Amino acid sequence: MDTLIQTYWPVILVALLVGIVAGYLIFRPKQRVTLSDDSAPRRPHMAGIEDARSKEGRGLVDEAAAGLTDVSGQFMQAEVHEHLPGATGEPDDLKRLKGVGPKLATALNGLGIVRFDQIAKLTPAQLAKIDEHLGSFKGRLARDRVVEQADYLARGDIDGYEARFGKL
Repeated sequence: MDTLIQTYWPVILVALLVGIVAGYLIFRPKQRVTLSDDSAPRRPHMAGIEDARSKEGRGLVDEAAAGLTDVSGQFMQAEVHEHLPGATGEPDDLKRLKGVGPKLATALNGLGIVRFDQIAKLTPAQLAKIDEHLGSFKGRLARDRVVEQADYLARGDIDGYEARFGKL
């Protein structure tokens, strides 16, 4: 046994080092995940993206480009911004709609939709346009029949809502 170790000690040492390196690579922590305020996973490689999004559209050049688009659209008699139904009155709690949670409600509020009557008045084309901006919630408004739900709640027809969609 002693002669075996004395003869092959360099091979044994290399095998031991390879085992240590392989063990480190297999069992090391892959990513450091911390929870932000909204309890969504926030990974280190995503931090720069969120900072860039928060500054997007706030610079002088971005404002000038938006203004130029508005003016040139009027000059060419083209509708630049599609007009969504306006909100009149206090904002509604959009989370009362089945299928609309806090994150989707925040996304809709960011698009200017804060009332049930706004959702109830959406045309299929407007709904498709809004759906493009909902990211992971794409298709949710049509699948959960949110426009139909909002129509009942905008009219104050709670009994009709509950008969069609269940308890509010």
